[in-house]
Amino acid sequence: MTASPALPLDPAELPGRPCAVAAALQVLGEKWALLAVRELFYGNHRFDRIARNTGAPRDRLTVRLRALEEAGVVERRPYQERPVRHEYHLTEAGLELAPVIQALLQWGDRWAVVTPPVVLHHHADRPDEHPLDVAWVCRTCGEEVAPGSQRLEVRSPGWDRSGPLEPGAQRRG
Repeated sequence: MTASPALPLDPAELPGRPCAVAAALQVLGEKWALLAVRELFYGNHRFDRIARNTGAPRDRLTVRLRALEEAGVVERRPYQERPVRHEYHLTEAGLELAPVIQALLQWGDRWAVVTPPVVLHHHADRPDEHPLDVAWVCRTCGEEVAPGSQRLEVRSPGWDRSGPLEPGAQRRG
């Protein structure tokens, strides 16, 4: 198993369509990586708890956590000196994965499980606490983004929406 590359990546150097999704999946595209990130969001920072709660084989989890650390998604912090032991925490880049984890949880609740096994609550420290129902909202106009309301602008030279351009072909968007 190879380690994840440091971020940021040049998407043009990846196989297939140059794309930030492909670059993100170079770092996060293995289930143990995302499950480790989930556990860190849930407040579990020690290796034993992450291993127990993900079900990941310890050797694979070790490799995933190292790769996430090399990519700048997690950082190790010492919590004990003798012997030296570390716990894992999300960096700024890792914390920005919250919408990804929330979207996977929401999709999984709707399509992948019979009964949701966990519920995230919003305003957990206030009397108006309620189950979190995340929507995709445009920060520019404040509107909820509906399926089909976007247009793809391809900026990678030699590519359009349908794939790589034939030599001499015009861009179609």
